Amino acid sequence: MLGTSASVPSVARNLCSVGLRYAGEVYLFDCGEGTQRQMMKYGLSYARVRAIFISHLHADHYLGIAGLCHTLKMIGRKSDEELLIVGPRGIARVVDGLGCSYEFVKVKEVEAGGSGRAGAGEGEFGAAVYRGKGESRGSEGFSVHAFAVEHGRNALGYVFEEDAGKNYDKAKCDALGIKGVMFRELEKKGELSVGGKKVKVADVSTPKKGKKIVYTGDTHMCEAVVKAAHEADVLIHDGTFGEERRAEADEREHATAGDAAKVAKKAKAKLLIVTHISNRYEKTDALLKEARQVFANTKIAQDGMELDL
Repeated sequence: MLGTSASVPSVARNLCSVGLRYAGEVYLFDCGEGTQRQMMKYGLSYARVRAIFISHLHADHYLGIAGLCHTLKMIGRKSDEELLIVGPRGIARVVDGLGCSYEFVKVKEVEAGGSGRAGAGEGEFGAAVYRGKGESRGSEGFSVHAFAVEHGRNALGYVFEEDAGKNYDKAKCDALGIKGVMFRELEKKGELSVGGKKVKVADVSTPKKGKKIVYTGDTHMCEAVVKAAHEADVLIHDGTFGEERRAEADEREHATAGDAAKVAKKAKAKLLIVTHISNRYEKTDALLKEARQVFANTKIAQDGMELDL
């Protein structure tokens, strides 16, 4: 969690950004002002950023793109080391206005359900807006999908989801002498000849559901998030206010901590991270209590919080 504040930074909280490290690469969800410094502070390599997913066009969610891109230019990022910036309609104009029209920067405007321009597989959300490589044997890769949330025009949330994979049974593989490059052949062909016997993938593996992480950006409580976050391993949800500021939350199209918890419970998520915390809350004990009364496995985001999945 690189930045967990709402609208303006504080001494304790930077502006919005979540960093995901996967298969040696880094992916950012929103990029508020100061994100690159937060990456330095918390040990996340900005040189390895491959894509940035912007939820909506409020400045606290995208101003950090400028500093990050200018730094990458200064350290010699090449045109073949593409940095893809994905966002709703208007993100191309924003990136250009930030002076980030470098040869390595590519911009992709998308809509909820996917633009179809990613060349990726279809799913319940439509075409993926991004496809990435897998992390380990038995994992083919991952997809990022966009879905609509309720926060002004064209606001998006994102679903990061690994492809369904498999767990290899080490004892069975060892007994059959399957090792090294043999796994690659087994993956490619679906079967392998070992000692005159044909061995199929299913003979030495079991199905493995990929990890699923959902990031809402700013949003009012809505059914779209419930659907997108169904059985998510982690739901990172707007929880700007407590219930005592319900009128303000509704007026500004934000969720309360309790709202986020209701969504997590209904979606059957495994873990809820409440973020985008208003500076009115120097202490977050009351927000945590409000959320946990509805959904026990809740954490209030803090800058530098790290989760290992």
